[in-house]
Formats: sequence, C-alpha cells, structure tokens
Amino acid sequence: MKNLLSFVACVLVALVLIGHRAVYPLHSDKPLKVTDWDALGYYMYLPALVIYDDITQLKWFDSVDRKYVVSAGGLYQANRTENGNYVCKYLGGVAILQAPFFFIAHAVAAPAGYPPDGFSSPYQAAIAYGVILYCVLSLFLLRRIMLRYFADTTVAIALILVCLATNFIQYAAIHNGMSHAFIFPLYALVLYTTVKWHSKPSAKWAAATGYIIGLAIICRPTEAVMLFIPLLWDTQDKQAAAEKWQKVRANKSHVGIAIFCGLLGVLPQLIYWKITSGAFIYDVGSSWRFLTPFFRVLFGWEKGWFIYTPVTLFFVLGLFYSKRYPFKNAALWFCLLNIYIIIAWADWRYGASYSTRALVQSYPVFALPFAAFVQRALQSKWHFAVYGLGLYFVALNVFQIWQYNEGILEGDLTRRYYSRVYFDRRTTPLDMSLLDTEEILDDERDYSKTILFDTSGINFGMRPGQQVELGRVSLQQRSLKDQWIRIDCLLNASLVQGAHLNAEMVGQQQVKETRIRLKNPIANPGRENLYSFYMKVPGNMKDSRLRVYLTSEQANSCEMHNLAITSFVK
Repeated sequence: MKNLLSFVACVLVALVLIGHRAVYPLHSDKPLKVTDWDALGYYMYLPALVIYDDITQLKWFDSVDRKYVVSAGGLYQANRTENGNYVCKYLGGVAILQAPFFFIAHAVAAPAGYPPDGFSSPYQAAIAYGVILYCVLSLFLLRRIMLRYFADTTVAIALILVCLATNFIQYAAIHNGMSHAFIFPLYALVLYTTVKWHSKPSAKWAAATGYIIGLAIICRPTEAVMLFIPLLWDTQDKQAAAEKWQKVRANKSHVGIAIFCGLLGVLPQLIYWKITSGAFIYDVGSSWRFLTPFFRVLFGWEKGWFIYTPVTLFFVLGLFYSKRYPFKNAALWFCLLNIYIIIAWADWRYGASYSTRALVQSYPVFALPFAAFVQRALQSKWHFAVYGLGLYFVALNVFQIWQYNEGILEGDLTRRYYSRVYFDRRTTPLDMSLLDTEEILDDERDYSKTILFDTSGINFGMRPGQQVELGRVSLQQRSLKDQWIRIDCLLNASLVQGAHLNAEMVGQQQVKETRIRLKNPIANPGRENLYSFYMKVPGNMKDSRLRVYLTSEQANSCEMHNLAITSFVK
C-alpha cells in the first residue's frame, strides 16, 4: 500500500484512543459518564430539546441530576436571566456535532432496557465513542492533507507525536465529552476545504469553509481565529500572494457564499439566545487580560503546555521551518493569535486540566509546521534523535496521563512536587507534602537525628473551624547553621476538602507555619494514612516552640495512631 507508515500511524492512534477509553476511569465500578461538569453545558441542549421539550425552564433537570449526578452541585452550566428563563453558558455547536450519536442512543436505549432519558448508559457510550470516531476519521483526512507536502515517514511520526505525546489522548479518549475533541475534526475539515478551494476554486468548497468556521464559532467563540487559515493560505511569498488574491478577485461570489454559510452556521445559536434571553446576542460572561496575558499557561508549573507536554515546543519551533509551504502565513498567524487568546483568558487555569486543554482542538493546524520540523530533522545528522526523543515523549505522556487520572498531576502543582513525581510510580507522603510546601530535605544522611516527640492513640471529634492539638515540643538549637524538623503523623480521618495537618513554630521574633492537606492523591478514605513533611528551622528561631494540630472546615471524626517529631541537625 502506498504511504503505508502514515496509514499505520492513524490505526495505531485509533487503537490507543479506544484502549484508553475502555480502561479509564481507573479503580471505578461506576457506569461510564462523560456528560458532566463542563461537558454537561455543551450536551444539555439535546435532551432539553428532543426528550423534555424544555429549553427555557429546565424543570426536568433536578430529577436527572439526583439520579445521575452530572452538574457537580448547582447548575452552574446555565444562568437565570431577568425574564425568568435559563440560558446555557456554553454554546450549542458541540451539541450539533453530538446529535448523530445522541439519536442513535435514543433509538436503542428503550429496546435495550435503559431509560430513554438522555443520560443513561447508551447515551454516555454513544458520546464517548462517537467523538473517537470523529477524531479518527479526521486523522485520516489530516494525513491526506499532510501527504501533499511531506514524506510518508514524516507524516507518520508527526501524527503519532501530535496525538500520543500530547494531552490529545486525555481529551479525545478520557474526558472526551468536552468541546475540544469535537472541534478537532472541524480544524481538519477547514484545512481540507481550504486546500481544495485553493487547488480549484469552487462555490461548494467556499460554502463548506464558511459553514465550518461558523459552526466552530458556536462551539467556542474563540475559534473565530480559524478564519486566518483560509484567509492567509497560499501567501508564503509575494508571487504566491499575488496569485492567491487574483484568484479571490476572479471568484468574488465565493467570498459572499462563504460569509453567508458562515452566518448559517452561527444561526442556531442566535435563535436559541433569542428564545431564551430575548436577544440575539447573549453575554456568557467571559473576560480577558489581553494587556497582561498569563504566560504561565505555557511555562507555569501548575499545568504549563510546554512543561507537561514538552513535544509542543517543537510545534512552535516548526513555524521557522515552514517558509516554503503554502500554509506558512496561515499557520504562523493562526498559531500565534490562538496561543495569545488562550493565555489571555482571565480564568487561565482552565479548571481541572492536564497541560493546556484549550489548545487541543487546534492540533491539526500545529501538525503542519511540526511536520516541517520533523522532515528537516530527519534529513539531518540528528535523525536518530527524532526517534529516541519521540518515543520518550510518548512514554512520558502516557505515564503522566495515568498520573493525572490518579490525581497525582491534578491541581495547581509546583516545580519541586513535579520533579519528585516525574516518571515515578512510587509517590510518597513526603512527595505529597510538596503540594503545600516547598521545603524538603533531600538527604538526611549528613545530619544527626534526634526524636523529639513520639506518641500514639488519640481519638477525638472536630467541630468546623476547631483546632485540635496533637503535640508540642521545645526546639533547643545547638547549632544555628542547619536544622530541620520532620513531622510524621499516622491518621485515620475524613478526607474532606479543607482538612489539614498543621505545624506552627513560634520563636521570640517570628512565627513560621506549614499546613498539609489531608485529602491528597495517595490518601485512602476510611483507612490509616501517613502524612510527612519537613520544616526548615530559621537561624533566628533559637529556643522556639513547635505545635502540631489539626484543623477542618467541616465536622470530622479522627483517630491519631502516631505522631513523631524528629530533629535533623548539621
């Protein structure tokens, strides 16, 4: 078969996606559920319209939420307006893309013995595996586009790394009820229609391009940046640009057709807003910081794109190797503007996410300059490094996806914490402490060790906001050069948000405090858990006192099995 390697690459990605969907979530006997949290906001149009005939009052939702627990407490996915109607905060384009799979599930639910309520297992499976089908088909389409410009080996490597060395797996196969994986095929499609129009201008390709952009906008309004793909395609040099604009002038009607079809794509959302809010345009409440963008979205240890999926550095580097390709300016301006928009959003954390999820849908565009980089690297003396580094990136990514879904890489992380859990399956209580403190004694062997306090066997209840002291000790420093305290506590307590193990060091001139969460990725509810952390003793805190205590924002019953306070002096 011609171009076999890139074909096999697409099949491999398909198998990996299906495998991850089948395996995750780990350690759970609960039914598959992908239409919850933010994903609910995109999906709820379908049951509201088709099953319950209620898109304004949502009277049906409370009973559904009690049964399936999809809103995460409180219907934040919709706003109550002044006219008394609910308006969904999330736009309806994703629901349009989900509709074929929804109707299949609706047709088979009752005959298969499931409630035809829009949220039972057939609907969840249809959405979860339907989006994988979309993504796989779009990969074959993207492969076809890339083979116009690159060798088969280059395309195979680029597709594998774009899909398997990034957070694409997480949002195409695991948390795949969200918008990202549904928009991913739209980018592949708009690349294809753009290429087809520029090869042979046709009204049908102009219409398709316009409609796809309109549909993408009502998936996520920021996808309007997609417009730069057809606008700047084939403008890589003066001659190509002149020919392109001559082609546009010769087909002026196609511009009008594209605009008209783009408006058709947006129209369903405008109608929905008019029905629910009374106006054709509704402010969903997003805000931006364009003058002070959050570069930590790219470089931050919380969930930085370049930190947790480092292969993406080469996505951007590939822009420098795209000069001779017709996508040069289209990819350059799209990628830069898209990244700028993403890092300027006020809610820069993007909720719970692995790496920067808001960039996942645009990976088909990034794949083009990335392939230019891969092709250049394969032609250099460093070609073996491409294979080795590529395998490493894939292995790291798959491992980190496991860590993320285990909770180890979830939340706002720190450099020290990430370095401790990097490619390490054996996470420890000391590793967990670095979620809350930067202090760690890497090697105790150079220090003399003294146990200052060791007690066990305390049972107690806690009221909200109460402090329960577990132990206290005096710290008498013989050396002011280097002293550390390690606290080890065996606890059986309710692992609720807002429950902490605290240590307070009080000297003559200052107070130092450290607080460690009880609920962490390796703690087991209803069982004995070990919590360990270090505190560096400041040099000016001679003869200080150390107090260890528990706090909880909720009522809590606890058993302390053991508390040990150890001093390390050098």
